[in-house]
Order: sequence, then structure tokens, then C-alpha cells
Amino acid sequence: MAGTAFPSTLVIQTSHISFTSQKKSFELANPSSLIFNFEKKVLFRCSAKKKISFVDQILDYIEGGPKLRKWYGAPDLLPKDGSNEEDEEKEDEFPEEARDAVLVTDGDSDIGQMVILSLIVKRTRIKALVKDKRNAMESFGTYVESMAGDASNKKFLKTALRGVRSIICPSEGFISNAGSLKGVQHVILLSQLSVYRGSGGIQALMKGNARKLAEQDESMLMASGIPYTIIRTGVLQNTPGGKQGFQFEEGCAANGSLSKEDAAFICVEALESIPQTGLIFEVVNGEEKVSDWKKCFSRLMEKTGK
Repeated sequence: MAGTAFPSTLVIQTSHISFTSQKKSFELANPSSLIFNFEKKVLFRCSAKKKISFVDQILDYIEGGPKLRKWYGAPDLLPKDGSNEEDEEKEDEFPEEARDAVLVTDGDSDIGQMVILSLIVKRTRIKALVKDKRNAMESFGTYVESMAGDASNKKFLKTALRGVRSIICPSEGFISNAGSLKGVQHVILLSQLSVYRGSGGIQALMKGNARKLAEQDESMLMASGIPYTIIRTGVLQNTPGGKQGFQFEEGCAANGSLSKEDAAFICVEALESIPQTGLIFEVVNGEEKVSDWKKCFSRLMEKTGK
């Protein structure tokens, strides 16, 4: 490759770096295998693992590396994943903010949006995981801090959980994919596992993956050590909420149904009743009227010994 003439020769080999001028010779220890030959033409061969520019190579090996690169106006070299180590260090330096937010997973879903609306009415600080951030902004504006990303990504999950005290999962999948939920004080999971287990034939095949995720969510949540409330519902229906009563008997979820609005309402009410370890109960629409949900949850905890 052609270039401008230089009055010296630079040879960089596996065991050392030697720089020979017209009068003096220098040697620098270096494990890289770069060979440069400067005369009237400039030829070079690079077998280093990272392919970076010639200027960056010279600045790294001769001028002291990334810190001195800034003095020469050259750009910083970022890792392959595009992250910046200095930015990550600064992010870790931020003081832990007050945990007063509720994180709603699957905020694009019908029940997720109903949960968010109920939380807005209660003037709760809300964070939501969504697929379409623009639509979420149009729907909820500044009332909700909407975030789009992969919950299995540690950096994204850490950002999503900053300031979060409780998590509401209106559908299966989040717990299975997420990593550590360190710092979270309460997780509420809306589960249709009873419905999936009661399905047969084609329905069982269609719901096979959902059942697997629901089972993983429940088992991982129970083993997490975080106080949890698992609400096993019947078939969720698009019927108006607040019109019917409820039934909490064991086994009712396999054959009954529950309004999506009622399901969202119960999730939000569960925020104020944190069990010592965990609470699992079934609920469908029925005849029982509930006027005090705190008493209702206390009764369910006593019944299950939680």
C-alpha cells in the first residue's frame, strides 16, 4: 500500500519492537506481531486480533494508549458490543435512588395497560417494559417511564430495576428470562397455569409453550427469596370489571373465568399486602363481594400459612 516517505524504519515483531532512525536504535518489549517498513513507500502487515486503524496502533504502542489518544484528538476505541467502560463505571457511581416505583412488565398487553391505568389513578410512580416506546408515550405521556429492551440483558435489566420496589407481571415470560431481581421487595405474578394444565387436545398443544413459561416463572419466583404473590386466574375475558363478585376456592381457576379488568385490579390491590415469604391463591368471578382487599389478602395468607 502506497504512502508518504519517512526517514526511518519501524519494525514491530512478536518478541520486541525495534525503532531504527538514521543515527540511533531503540527496542521496546511488545507481544504484538506488526511489521512496518517506511522508505519512499510504506508497507505494513498486521496480524493482531483487533483490527484498528494505523494511527490508533501507533498511539497505543508508542504514545501510551487510550488516555493519550485523547490528547491527539483521536476517537476512543469502544468494545465490540458498543459499550463504553468509562460510562459503565460512571453509571455504577450513581447513588441508589429511593425504591418507590412499580415496574409493570408487558405494558403493551391489555391487562398491562389496565394495571398501568389503575396505578396512575393511585398516583404511583410507574416504570413499564414495552415493545413500542412511542405508542406508550402517546398513551400515557409522562405518567409512565416506558422502556423498550431485552430483560435478559443485564445492563438493561439493571436500568429497568433502578428505583423499583415492586414488580407486576401481567403475563408469563418475564421471570423466566430475567436475571437477578436484587433490591426488589415484592413480585406479583398473574398466572394462568391452572388453565394451561386443564387444557386438552389442540388447546394443550397451542398453549404448550405458555404453560412451560408459566411453570418456570412460578418455580423461579418461589426459589428467588423475594416475597411474592402468585394470582392463579381462570380464563381471562374481555368483560367489564367491578360487575361481579369473586371466588377463591382451590381448584376454581381450572373451570372458571375472570374479567381482565378485575385481574388488573387485584394485581394493584396486592401491592399493599406483602407476604412474609409467598402467597399463592386462585380466583375467578363468583358470588363473593370484596369490600376490603387488605382483609381479603390477610385471610388468604392465614389460610395458606404465609
